[in-house]
Amino acid sequence: MFETLSERLEGTFRTLTGRGKLTEDDIRKAMVEVRRALLEADVNTIVAEEFVNDVTEEALGAQILTSLTPGQQVIKIVNDQLEALLGGDDEETTKLNLQSTPPTIIMMVGLQGSGKTTTAGKLALTLRQLKPAQRPLLVAADIYRPAAIDQLQTLGQQLGIPVYSEGDKVAPPIIAAHAIAQAKKNNNTVVIIDTAGRLQIDEPLMQELQQIKGDVNPHEILLVVDAMTGQESVNVAMEFNRRVGITGLVVTKMDGDARGGSALSVRAVTGVPIKYMGVGEKLDALEQFYPDRIAQRILGMGDILTLIEKAQQAYDEEEAKKLQEKMRKGKFDLEDFLTQMKSIRKMGPLGGILGLLPGMGKQMKEMRNALETPEAEQQLKRTEAMILSMTKKERQEPEIINASRRRRIATGSGTTVADVNDLLQQFRVMRQMMQQMGKGGGMNMANLGSMLGGGMPGMGGMRGMSGGGGGRRLPPPPPRDPLADFKRGAKPAALSKDGAGAAKSGNGSAPVGAVRSGQVRPPKKKKK
Repeated sequence: MFETLSERLEGTFRTLTGRGKLTEDDIRKAMVEVRRALLEADVNTIVAEEFVNDVTEEALGAQILTSLTPGQQVIKIVNDQLEALLGGDDEETTKLNLQSTPPTIIMMVGLQGSGKTTTAGKLALTLRQLKPAQRPLLVAADIYRPAAIDQLQTLGQQLGIPVYSEGDKVAPPIIAAHAIAQAKKNNNTVVIIDTAGRLQIDEPLMQELQQIKGDVNPHEILLVVDAMTGQESVNVAMEFNRRVGITGLVVTKMDGDARGGSALSVRAVTGVPIKYMGVGEKLDALEQFYPDRIAQRILGMGDILTLIEKAQQAYDEEEAKKLQEKMRKGKFDLEDFLTQMKSIRKMGPLGGILGLLPGMGKQMKEMRNALETPEAEQQLKRTEAMILSMTKKERQEPEIINASRRRRIATGSGTTVADVNDLLQQFRVMRQMMQQMGKGGGMNMANLGSMLGGGMPGMGGMRGMSGGGGGRRLPPPPPRDPLADFKRGAKPAALSKDGAGAAKSGNGSAPVGAVRSGQVRPPKKKKK
């Protein structure tokens, strides 16, 4: 989302922040690049022109703050103007107008292919997860598109949300009116009406929407626009607003290759707030739109608040405190890691999580690109399979996993002994990193990126990421006394047929990776 625009702006501002003093000519040259970046991102020409003029006027007349360099001051002005363009700092405008006396009636309108029906299901799920939770009712009022009713009913079954339908023989305004009566009878607090769309705007479509609006008097009319349609979405939004009177926008497919300019343009041209954006195919991939947070994402500043909110939904606070203490003491085990991996995956794709962190330039982009591939998801599943193939004791004490156990784990998970070796080696390194951070270093972007990228167990097979670089390129654990095992009475390590060595002792065995990395060396044979 906004990746192309972010890269262009980041490159432009890099030239400004590297100077101790800016001239009028410097600012005007930079604004030419900003304008070009906006146009390449599919921002409406008039909107781009007005934006650049406003930024230039304010930048030339601004008093440079003593705590900021001139370049940083220009970036602050651009951030403020972007925020204003996207809707300002009034969060109330981006919230749904939920009624104190239910039901709240929401009409979903838009063209075919914009994701209207799926968005209706996502919105119902989002409202059900609010505090206090809403009780939504989905209404199948699209009687023209083949399988539209079946699609909504399938979504309702997946989500456990009721769907009201009268088939494809009853007129949509009548279906909508009957659905509201049904909602009042069943104490549903929100009614979401999925109306019909067309491949293009036509008169019968508008007349039908106007009739539904007149019959049910909706509190919200949400226009669903596809971010992939570019500047055409501006024309669609203007016509719907003129004929029906929309109260909010939902921009879909913001996670794809869309350049994002349509979101900037539609809001600026119509004056209607963007209330939600679709950021994925899954039914929970719908985010509330916050202008200030999106402006920060565009400028590469990340979106820490959204990241925190996602984490709060996925993590239990008490469990998180216990885990933090285990990390600090170096007692974090594979059982904990499996739990945390499942929690992280609840937050969404790893690439998307990295996208919410303040930018790290090329390094962050490489990590995001690598983590958003099907191979990365497959690698995580393989990691989960390896850990689930271990016994509970093995997950709690990875040190006891000797050569024979590794062969069993590899067979049970459909992987190889080398894969198991890499997982255990990476886990040791990650545990050491966590312990060091807990003792005083703290979490920063560099080590977090390394952990999520190549340093995270299970991502050792990934290549092309400069953060961690893959399992076999991770820094080895701190050196230890090679004679330590013998001092404790351990027997010499023996190499197995698959090349994995294990130093057996009364307490288990030394890790195979330790033999390969030189931590524990097999004794040399005496010369005769």
